[in-house]
Amino acid sequence: MKAAKYILMALLWLGLCNASFAVEAAPVGRALIYIDPQEYTHEIKLWHFYYGYWFSQGKAVEPVALDALRPLFAKTAMCEGNNAADILIWIKPGMFYNPHMTTFYGKIVAKVYSGSGKPVATYKADVQHGGFLDVMPAEQVKITYQAAMRKIVGQMQSDTALQALIGMGLPKNETRMPCSMVTVLPAAK
Repeated sequence: MKAAKYILMALLWLGLCNASFAVEAAPVGRALIYIDPQEYTHEIKLWHFYYGYWFSQGKAVEPVALDALRPLFAKTAMCEGNNAADILIWIKPGMFYNPHMTTFYGKIVAKVYSGSGKPVATYKADVQHGGFLDVMPAEQVKITYQAAMRKIVGQMQSDTALQALIGMGLPKNETRMPCSMVTVLPAAK
């Protein structure tokens, strides 16, 4: 009888331990990146006098943004469905090519919100990268977006309000909203 009680208590304790480990195994992400779905479906054309290069800005900037933001935030992922996080970052890319100057002009705007939807800050980066459109255009676009994201990350690292949010995380009394709601949020002033 006593052995059965000890076995039952041990099983109950193991069950509680497993439940607490399960909660810790699936933590809420620290930062989620949102890129408008139109950036994936509507390609833009960079043109030269005799040829052009069509590409999807979403597919081009997504890996660059993830790589640039992962060192700054403990856990960084792309916004999918109703995921939630402490920080939401809306990335808006832009690209233009000047064939006369053989220069790529890249622009990234990053709007940062707390996980509850409060605007934190807006960061902007404009970069220029010299290169030819007919020589590995995908790599030229990637290099341009990487330079823009380095500027964005530098601005984020020097912003004390954002660093405080990163350090403390979202307060427990604030609810996290789904990251797909970021498009209806007001812009930071």
